[in-house]
Amino acid sequence: MKIATIVGARPNFIKLGPLSNALRANHEEIIIHTGQHYDEELSNFFFNDLGISKPNYNLEVGSGTHGEQTARMLERIEKVLLSEKPDFVVVFGDTNSSMAGALAARKLRIHLAHIEAGMRNFDWNKPEEINRKIIDHISDLNFPPTESARKNLENEGITDNVHLIGDVTCDVLKSNLERARDKSTFFSDFSVKEGEYLLFTCHKSINTDDSARLKKIMTALSNLEHKIIFPLHPRTRNKIQEFNLSDLIEKENIVVTEPLGYLDMLQALNGCQKVVTDSGGIQKEAFVLEKPCITLRETEWVETVTEGWNKIIDLEKDEIVSVINEFTPTKSPNNIFGQSGVSERIIEIIENF
Repeated sequence: MKIATIVGARPNFIKLGPLSNALRANHEEIIIHTGQHYDEELSNFFFNDLGISKPNYNLEVGSGTHGEQTARMLERIEKVLLSEKPDFVVVFGDTNSSMAGALAARKLRIHLAHIEAGMRNFDWNKPEEINRKIIDHISDLNFPPTESARKNLENEGITDNVHLIGDVTCDVLKSNLERARDKSTFFSDFSVKEGEYLLFTCHKSINTDDSARLKKIMTALSNLEHKIIFPLHPRTRNKIQEFNLSDLIEKENIVVTEPLGYLDMLQALNGCQKVVTDSGGIQKEAFVLEKPCITLRETEWVETVTEGWNKIIDLEKDEIVSVINEFTPTKSPNNIFGQSGVSERIIEIIENF
């Protein structure tokens, strides 16, 4: 079969890694990179770190409003699909790239598979919630990563061709953890030792685009006494400058870095004491690596909360610094994301569809 995989941002790249390697054993894969993640150097880091073949197409869509970006993607993806005529399109998660890829495939009557289906945080103000829900309802095959995700699909009437087989992220972490230990220079680059720093990330528009909310987060960051590693997303950097908040993070204990490649980020996460984030992917990775996670928004990864390894901060009510300082899981987590070999099972189901 000819299978087109559509990616555009960090969480897509990570999920693509093991699936792409498994696909190419017996099938022709066409990788379409929308260019939603438009830092070419960092994008290349992910492909190199994860051993993914160079994309067949880079559509160079870049940034813009959600409408502008999705429209450009839809137009350019459609042209590629008309030319390549794949048997199946595979999309991942809830990015605009996945939304555009799913719409293009369905309108061209190409079979569609959605990896990481059924995730919900029930907040229609978040563009990711809109994307993930629409993709689920137009996909031929849905692959929810957890039982709660499967139940979300069932509650919306999606029961046919739903396959609960675990989370492909487990494949990624298990296959790359040793590589990160061997190849990453993170510890020496930032003069830190395992267990002596907090890892902090913030890039979601709900946090960056609201000046009061971003100021509250950056103020809390500035009041922490831990050594902090802060890989700074381009959107967050621009908003910090726009809202005149730079002085809040210009402290000796806060190490502001450029965004990290996958292996360096994996090493940073695996070695941290705790992680503070608004990233869905990092919440999940932290859980698998048994790292306490404090999340700066509502989460779709509800099992990580009920298992006691993820603490959601209500920025309107909670004292951020005290939550970060005091949060300590009290029990070992259960395995909620399944075992390895998820990618191979996904391919087998696609083959038999």
